[in-house]
Amino acid sequence: MSAQGTKQTVGQPFGLDTAQSRALDETVETLLAQMTLEEKIGQMNQVAGSRDTTGAPANTDIEDDVRQGRVGSVFNAFGVEFTRELQKQAVSHSRLGIPLLFGYDIIHGFKTIFPIPLAQAASWHLEGIERATRVMAREGAASGVHWTFAPMVDVARDPRWGRVMEGAGEDTHLTSQIARAQVRGIQGRDPGATDTLAACVKHYAAYGAVEAGREYNTVDMSEWRLRSIYLPPFLAALEEGCASVMTAFNTLNAIPATCHPLLLDQILRREWDFKGMVVTDYTAIMELERHGVAEDASEASRKAVNAGVDMDMQSGYFIKTLEELVRCGAVEEARIDEAVRRILWLKAALGLFEDPYRYADDEREAECLLSDAHRRAAREQATESMVLLKNEGNVLPLSDRHQQVALIGPLGNTPRLIGSWHGNGDHDDTVTLRDGIAQRLGNDATIMCADGVSNRIGDTDTSGIEEALELVRQADAVILALGEDEAYADEAASRTDIGLPGMQLELARRVLEAAGDTPVATVLFNGRPLTLTELDGMAPAILEAWWPGTEAGNAVADVLFGDVTPAGKLPMSFPRHVGQIPVYYNAFNTGRPKGVDPKYASKYLDSPNDPLYPFGFGLSYTTFEYSALKASCSEIGLNDTLEVSLSVTNTGECQGTEVVQLYLQDVSASVVRPVRELKDFRRLELAPGECAHVRFHITPEMRGFLNAAFEHVQEPGRFHVQIGGDSAEGKPLEFHVTPHCA
Repeated sequence: MSAQGTKQTVGQPFGLDTAQSRALDETVETLLAQMTLEEKIGQMNQVAGSRDTTGAPANTDIEDDVRQGRVGSVFNAFGVEFTRELQKQAVSHSRLGIPLLFGYDIIHGFKTIFPIPLAQAASWHLEGIERATRVMAREGAASGVHWTFAPMVDVARDPRWGRVMEGAGEDTHLTSQIARAQVRGIQGRDPGATDTLAACVKHYAAYGAVEAGREYNTVDMSEWRLRSIYLPPFLAALEEGCASVMTAFNTLNAIPATCHPLLLDQILRREWDFKGMVVTDYTAIMELERHGVAEDASEASRKAVNAGVDMDMQSGYFIKTLEELVRCGAVEEARIDEAVRRILWLKAALGLFEDPYRYADDEREAECLLSDAHRRAAREQATESMVLLKNEGNVLPLSDRHQQVALIGPLGNTPRLIGSWHGNGDHDDTVTLRDGIAQRLGNDATIMCADGVSNRIGDTDTSGIEEALELVRQADAVILALGEDEAYADEAASRTDIGLPGMQLELARRVLEAAGDTPVATVLFNGRPLTLTELDGMAPAILEAWWPGTEAGNAVADVLFGDVTPAGKLPMSFPRHVGQIPVYYNAFNTGRPKGVDPKYASKYLDSPNDPLYPFGFGLSYTTFEYSALKASCSEIGLNDTLEVSLSVTNTGECQGTEVVQLYLQDVSASVVRPVRELKDFRRLELAPGECAHVRFHITPEMRGFLNAAFEHVQEPGRFHVQIGGDSAEGKPLEFHVTPHCA
């Protein structure tokens, strides 16, 4: 057995070298020496601006506090004119003229809105995701923003939680790779460039594991699971140079994350040696009282700052209490200095001391936002993110010859397709599905629209179905546009029933019955995996479009009519029933797995164990054949790398993209290992008849895991490698790792 230490140094934010960091340090130390205690604490205070709302509004006179040096950062602040004026209050009217840091939640687009992050994860296209975040950073920076609260890297296995839309799904490896791509896209290579932003990885940590999928709820898990499943994406983001970390709302093993010594001090600072800034989520310090670990504002502030929080978002508790806490010795001034150094360092790295107005450029703002190039990028990303779940009888793609199209359902003619957390995006700029189809088919086509029913939770009105059926009878093609409203998958949007809201399932049943031989394609717009067992049983073709963003209608039309072949693969399993949740592909086996004993087995009486659509699943308009799987040898040493190769052939009639996925199983180890784990993947674009020869290299790092003592180790033994088009496909290939080199 070989072991590695737990300390993994992440280096300076932005990946700056020693010389660059030293120059910034000198600027910071010179300024810090001039500051009063009150001014230092002011830098640790972040308040809300008036341009957007992401929580309860604050009763704060921002400009007066800024002039008094009582504000270090303002969030929900954007727009060149607005930020320039607010910055002027800090630079020209406060004693030391320290510039403000402007932050905003730019999650999947600023003005040009890309698909929601869960959808982008379905593309498995790291370069495309990096390009999307590059665009959102460029637009945000052009509008005066310095800092975005992204990426969100919470591994999530419970689709009842509304914020699954904001992350990359259920898998640690995929989430980690996407986190790296997002940080690269947001921050670029030069923090001083005016077309990049500082990134903030969130929510630290384990927020995606809230009990029952209920927002803000408790998390209780072993430290082994925390370190093995939920922390690696944070480490990946920080290794990529992410500038800051945001704490989570949840408790973790009975301690709120915002005052958690293990998370903030032991792991983040001591083990990972992170030197950047930690900010709370909205009013999280205030909420320590409601959690029941602080009697009052003073105790809440003391616990948070001593645990390692550097900036308080919105509660105002640091401003109210820290000065007295320092004077009475409950908080050391050295701890305040440490926090302020990190805040000032970030401002210096962004070039704000050289020119506080460097992001405030009216011409750049006017040229950049919602440009044609950005819209094209959003359209391409949206097509890459769509997942073809079913295509019985090759209903899709639809033909150009269809001239009487019935577009039925509550999502067919609405601009509410950009999803929650859509920054400064405007529904008025969004291409509806109706408009996208009309543009694709031309003026001679007739697009007949009817909602049929609403997609409101609890709505039982079916009075509009008959009108919809009349259009279906006149059509030569039917498109069912179903799904959730944007508000139903968001922060504070947990659901116990993740089926289609309202009477949409009844609408689908009636439409499919009335259509007869007319082709019917179902398009889903949603922010989470849904329970689609009944729909799957009756709909011949289902396209998962998620919330595609500003170019929604055009992108969906591209895929429906075959201009783009779908290539998306699910980043989260779709359950058959809510009672299966959490259901995820990389589970442990049990001592009584299904199939060993007909009765006394780990199974349900009323449902299969497996999900309706597994992790990694996605169909295409073409077909792919996997063959010639072989390993370079059957036995290797602990320090050796095994090469595994195979051929993938496009056996269909159109060009397509296949995501080839490699899964590994450590068959017997010192701790239980998952039945399979994603370790690598390749995205191949193949013409009809084209064959690609693919080589994977299974390194010692890929075979490693966390043992019971929290050591990163790899052990000798038997391994299975499985390569296929999803987590349930592929014949296992066995190899052995021996204690000695081969």
